[in-house]
Amino acid sequence: MTKPVDVGELRVGGYMMIEGEPCKIMDISKSKPGKHGSAKARIVAIGVFDNQKRQFVKPVDCGAEVPIIDKRTGQVFALNPSGVQIMDLETYEYIDAPFPEEEEVPKAKLISGAEIEYWRILGKVKITRVKT
Repeated sequence: MTKPVDVGELRVGGYMMIEGEPCKIMDISKSKPGKHGSAKARIVAIGVFDNQKRQFVKPVDCGAEVPIIDKRTGQVFALNPSGVQIMDLETYEYIDAPFPEEEEVPKAKLISGAEIEYWRILGKVKITRVKT
């Protein structure tokens, strides 16, 4: 799910959709309006799931999509060769997630029974941190 916002309302550190992928905004530079044109915003963002750098240029009064991020807590139930099986601590449902690629979440801390925080964005799951 996404919600519409104006490009001028986006901030560094926020999230937006670029090319159908949720991305974290790393840099925003805005140009001044000219004699015949409106102000434009140049946004540099990094994909949440694929870590690809993306750029985006649009007028500030134009629309953009912001993904709705569902931040949840879970417990590692099992480790598979393809990823991690998580049990949600609120609904007790099981979710399969890929291994995290960032250095912030070391694979050594992902043991059975560990409590984690994960995000659900557009049907995809990403483990963001291990609670201690």
